[in-house]
Formats: sequence, C-alpha cells, structure tokens
Amino acid sequence: MTTAQQPVVVLVHGAFAESASWNRVLQRLHERGLDAVAVANQLRGLDGDAAYVRNVITSLDRPVVLAGHSYGGMVITQAAAGLPAVHALVYVAAFAPDSGESALLLSAKFDGSTLGAALEAYPVSTGGNEFRIARDKFHHQFCADLDPREAALMAATQRPVTEKALTDGLTASEPAWRTTPSWFVHGEQDLNIPAQALRFMADRAGSRGTREVAGASHALAASQPDAVTAAILDAVAHVNG
Repeated sequence: MTTAQQPVVVLVHGAFAESASWNRVLQRLHERGLDAVAVANQLRGLDGDAAYVRNVITSLDRPVVLAGHSYGGMVITQAAAGLPAVHALVYVAAFAPDSGESALLLSAKFDGSTLGAALEAYPVSTGGNEFRIARDKFHHQFCADLDPREAALMAATQRPVTEKALTDGLTASEPAWRTTPSWFVHGEQDLNIPAQALRFMADRAGSRGTREVAGASHALAASQPDAVTAAILDAVAHVNG
C-alpha cells in the first residue's frame, strides 16, 4: 500500500479516562511507523459521541482501524456501523453491544463488577447526572496493576461520564462487529466489566483473536500496552492483507 492507503489507527477512550490514556500504545504504534490518533471522547451520550467519532474518521480520508476502550466500545460500534472507511475493530476491555444494549445492561449481565460502589454522582446543568470514580477508590477499581502515583494522576485527570451515556442503547440497526472483522483484548482482573462479560461479547462477535491478560486491570492501555498494541497490529495486518 502507499502511505495514503495505509490504515490509520483511531483510538477512542472510555469513561473515567482521557485521550492520553493511550500514550503508551501510541508510542508503540508510532515506533512501528503507523499513523495513529487518540480521539477526545465527549462522554455525553452515545449518538452524539459516535457522531463526533464518525466526523473524525471522515476527515482522515483513509482506511481506519478503530479501537475503543470500555464505553469507547459502545461508541466505535455505533460510529462504524455502515461506514466503509472502517476496515477493522479492536475492543480493549470494551463493550461490544448488540442493537438496543447499553453499557449499564452489559456490565450487569454477569456478576463481578464493583464499579457501582466506587462511583460518585452529581447533577449537571444540562440535566441528569454524571459519574466519576471517587479518588480514594480509583486505584483499586480502575488500575490496580499500576503504580499508585500514576493511578493518582489518572484519578485527577479522569473525565466523568453522563448517566445518559451509560444507559443509552445502541441505535444502529446492525452493530458494526457483525460486518467488520474484530479483535478483543482484556484483563483477567477487570473490576469494571467482568471478564466473563468480555469473553461473552468477544465470542458473540466472532472475534478474530482474543487476548486475556492474566492479572490485568481495566486500564489495559496504560498497564498492558504491549498486549493492546499486539491486538491492534493483528487488525492492521489484516487490513494490509
């Protein structure tokens, strides 16, 4: 492929994170000569968040490998539906919903999530509530396999998510993973989305390759960037043929 035809990797963070959470993965992709960009996910509502990501993809005018973390999996599933520019999907400790399913529904499908007890809720001026993870619970809940000092920084820079975003069901009539090849990577010790739920979604989507990282937390891009990068490289190799 020419440079113009080479896929660009678009990374979409989830709730309680921000675009810099992908930095270690970005560094590894750039070292391999790949173009990659991390999108600032708005975390306000599924349709609006997905529309923004679609705009970013369209602006690139290139084939795209689209990766999402956590709630970002909801967003990429909606954004890539019917979008020919997206040639592969990578779900990083991420929701892979079917039509009508929400992040809240999927996180409760199997036992094991302790996220609810770690959240703080408060009203926002646009209506409804938004959530953040309490700072004193962030390390254990979100990124137990990271250094406490880094976890404290991540807690301070986390982006809250609206209740609407977490309860919005997928509105695409056909989720993108039904028509676009997908790869999955997740941690064995994920406390936000139980590993059993992540395995279920990978199997349902017909994952081309699933990595489960022993002892890894939900913050996989920060704590296990090699495993995340490997999954993305598999998707890129597929696109390049």
